[in-house]
Amino acid sequence: MKKHYILSINPHAQYDWEQCILRDPITAERPDFNSLIAQAVGDDAGSYLIAVNIEVQVLEQVPISQPQKATVEIAPVVIKPQPSELVA
Repeated sequence: MKKHYILSINPHAQYDWEQCILRDPITAERPDFNSLIAQAVGDDAGSYLIAVNIEVQVLEQVPISQPQKATVEIAPVVIKPQPSELVA
């Protein structure tokens, strides 16, 4: 059984659980390895001693874009004072 997943690694993520995420590329759901292994065994009732081999092959790598700082120049605004009272 061969499955494809998207692994996202972000060591700078705000929360620990967002640092390493494995998702299905089509549904974006997280894989349920218990169900996948049960399907491989045949869903027959019983207790099994199993060996699971994980082979990882990187098919494509896209780096995480870092936020960029932009320099914004603001032109100075001249405000003329308004007379608070009119003198007659």
